[in-house]
Order: sequence, then C-alpha cells, then structure tokens
Amino acid sequence: MIRLALRMLLGDTAKFFGILMGVTLASLVITQQGSIFVGIMSRTFAVISDMGAPDIWVMDPKVQYIDDVKPLQDTELFRVRGVEGVAWAAPLYKGLTRARLGDGTFQNCVILGLEDSTLTGGPPRMLEGSVADLRRADAVIVDRIGATTRFARRGPDGGVVPLKVGDEMELNDRRAVVVGISENTRSFQSQPLIYTTYSRATAFVPKERKLLSFVLVTAGEGVDPAALCRRISKETGLAAYTREEFKGKTVRYFLENTGIPINFGIAVGLGFFVGTAITGFMFFNFTIDNLRYFGTLKAMGAEDGRLLTMVVVQAVWVALVGYGLGVGLAAMMGHLAEGSPLAFRMPWQLLVVSGLATLIISLMAAVVSMHKVLSLEPAVVFKG
Repeated sequence: MIRLALRMLLGDTAKFFGILMGVTLASLVITQQGSIFVGIMSRTFAVISDMGAPDIWVMDPKVQYIDDVKPLQDTELFRVRGVEGVAWAAPLYKGLTRARLGDGTFQNCVILGLEDSTLTGGPPRMLEGSVADLRRADAVIVDRIGATTRFARRGPDGGVVPLKVGDEMELNDRRAVVVGISENTRSFQSQPLIYTTYSRATAFVPKERKLLSFVLVTAGEGVDPAALCRRISKETGLAAYTREEFKGKTVRYFLENTGIPINFGIAVGLGFFVGTAITGFMFFNFTIDNLRYFGTLKAMGAEDGRLLTMVVVQAVWVALVGYGLGVGLAAMMGHLAEGSPLAFRMPWQLLVVSGLATLIISLMAAVVSMHKVLSLEPAVVFKG
C-alpha cells in the first residue's frame, strides 16, 4: 500500500511539483529567516565569544548586557582576586572612543584594554603581528573588518586602501600605532574594534573616576564556575556570570527590548502560512483527482485506516523531500553570503525546528484531504 501511495503521488507530476514547491518554500523561508535571526543574536555577544579564556565575567549588578558598561573602581579587582576558588582575575576596559585617521577623518570605534602583564582576552586569531606586540609603545591591534572598511581610506586612484600594520592614528589626541590585524566575529553594532593594554586604554579615553569595565575570572582546578559565581556575588556584592550565562543575559536584553523578534517572527509566520496555503490547496486537488483510486481500493475491501495511512505517507514523503530542498537552498544562500555583512548562522536546533514545522505543514495539508477519503462511497467508482 505504501508503494501504491507513492506511485499515485509521483504519477501526477504537475500536482506533485506544486505540493513540493509549497513545502520547499515554507522550509526555505523558515530556515533562512531563522538562520539570519540566530546570526544577528549571536553578534550581540561577539565580544564574549571572542574572549574564550575567562570562565566568569564580573561586573556591576546593574549591567544589562555586554555593551551596557557601568564602570567599577579598580579596587574591586583585588576584592575578586581574594575570593576563594579564583585562579586568576584580570581587568578589562571596554568603551567607545573616536579615532582620527591619517587623512583627517574621524571614526567611532570600540576599544578593549587588556591586562598589561598577561594580555588576557586578546584577539581570537591574528592575521598580522602578534598579541605580544601590544607591549610596544603606543601599540594597538585593529580587527580586519574595521581595517578594510571604516578605517580604510581612498587612494590617489580612487581605490580603497585598507589600514595596515605600521599606520598611525590618534585616539583622544594621543598617538596610536597599528602593530597587528586580528580576525574577529562581526559585532551587532559593526563598529571597528581596537585592542590595546589596560593602562594605555585608560589614557586613550577621557579621565573618569571609575574605568574598570569588567573583571575576567578563571576558576581554580576542580572549582565549579557556577558555584564560584555565587560566592563572588555574595562576598563582593558584584554580579558574576559564567560565559554562557552572560551570553544568555545579553540575548534576553535584545529579545525583550528591541523589535527584532517581532520582525523575524512575522517573516517566519508568513512563510509558514503561505507554505500551508499552497500545500493544502495542491494536496486537496491531488486527493480529489485521485478519489477514484481510493474508491476502488475501498470497494476492494481496504479499510479507512489503510487509506488514511496512504495519505499520511504521501504527506510525509513530500515533507522530507521539500524539507531537504528548502534547507539545501538556505544553506547555499548562507554559503554565498559568507564574508558579507549578512548575519547567518544555522545551528542544529534550528534544523530540528524547521523540520518539525515542515512536517506540520504537510500533515495539516493531509488532514484537509482526509475528510474526502473518509466520506468516500465505494459506489462512486461505478458512476458515470
């Protein structure tokens, strides 16, 4: 019966491709828009992802997300270091500043100040130079995207000349020399990223009473990071989160305070609705055209359960093929957009959600057709 159901489905080529088009379209829109949404959300915590070393981030209790910096006094660093279970703790400065380039133009950028001795939290990958070069006088490291876009200048021939190692700029009227180019994850705000030492970063920005943005902590051997977070919060009064907790806190802020989820939710919902409408309409027409075959089977003694199984098999088959085509097209679009400003990330959880949505669409289309099959009289085969 399963083989017969598939032969019926594939026998009507026009309607089969119509049904398949609806399922593929739904799978494509849900997967592609979902991947872009996940990609955008992952960019909100790009700085956290690129600093893979620390287990724990310590900050002011009022901080809501990674860019919501509320400075601490430098003495808080020593308090955190005194908590039992802390292997080491390093200061991190994170802030916005304005760079004056060699051609006189200005560009806002993010500056990260790393601990002078260990340079903890440095770039994830260096394309030119090394992190140790930050110990040189007036040294800074610039991310590749910023160097080739916002920090680039126009050459004599009108072409774009990227910022390169050895170039100079001014940060708060102080000289800064580029000693390296790093490869970083694109951030949500897409501003150029500059690395330097903590002491130099505090000199590059306007003077304030508090300049310590975060304390990066690594737990001692055998110490549970989550338990250490609670201990740090209890003894210092500061907020302490594991790396994954801080990522989640940042994502929740953007989900709750921006229109991004609504915008993408509408796009995904529209894809689901359109896919259901097209698939349901085509599947219903397909069933109507094949009622004579279902009637023949019923006249030969086939039970309703067996006929419904055939309809479900047809729906599941279309769902599998359409899901594969939709995901494949979405993945191809993501591959073509690699290296572009488009945010695209396709985790396995999204594939599961997309697969379930595609299956639901196909089964809903099958349900519309089941009524006709169940109410079918075998005598209809012998009429006309």
